[in-house]
Amino acid sequence: MRTIGYSTGSLCRSDFRWALQILERIEVRAVELSALRFGELRPLVEALPELPLQRFSYVSFHVPSKFTRDQEEEVLSLLARIPDPSWPLITHPDAIFDFELWRPLGKRICIENMDKRKPIGQTAEQLRSVFERLPEATLCFDIAHAKQIDPTMCEAVAILKENRGRLRQIHMSEVDTHSVHQPINRWALYSFSRVARWMPENVPIILESPTIDDEVPAMTNAVTRELGMAERVFLQGTEGEYALAV
Repeated sequence: MRTIGYSTGSLCRSDFRWALQILERIEVRAVELSALRFGELRPLVEALPELPLQRFSYVSFHVPSKFTRDQEEEVLSLLARIPDPSWPLITHPDAIFDFELWRPLGKRICIENMDKRKPIGQTAEQLRSVFERLPEATLCFDIAHAKQIDPTMCEAVAILKENRGRLRQIHMSEVDTHSVHQPINRWALYSFSRVARWMPENVPIILESPTIDDEVPAMTNAVTRELGMAERVFLQGTEGEYALAV
């Protein structure tokens, strides 16, 4: 069974402490600590030594998705203070100004494929140019971003086939036409089923859908159940039947 967890930003945006309290009530073993906005980075990094993270078997850290060229070295300086070098640093490629500054981080950098708003990182070809500049970097595959770029999921397959050896984490949610995260629905699960065979079961899934506090346990159980069904249906060759049920 796949490891499923949450982004703290999807639960409480910048309030990572409250997000972790919510997760104490449910059996999840993965978490993504989100500092999606530049102003959230320093408070999160400085709080890391006191956060209750011991029960998580997988922890990742989402780097700010936007900062200025003048802020880039400060971002890297703060990331260097993260105590566990095994945590992937989920990074939007369009946020990087100087790739040479990031290259020493090696495989800690986990590049995320991008949505339609971004100028790079959307396709297998665009990601190839990013990985040429960051040859040790890994991949965070965002299913919703890939579906937005190509609803047939053909581009998603191309990304995964070319970068299967780099795959470190999966983002799962739904996004609307404005690229805003929405609750997971059957179409999102069907998109997962279309690419499940290229995503090894040991790669954790991080849910990015906004979820109300009281709904988190039910959402976790539903997604766990539905992911298992979607994956089995596709691998058993009855994809058409599942498509009719969506």
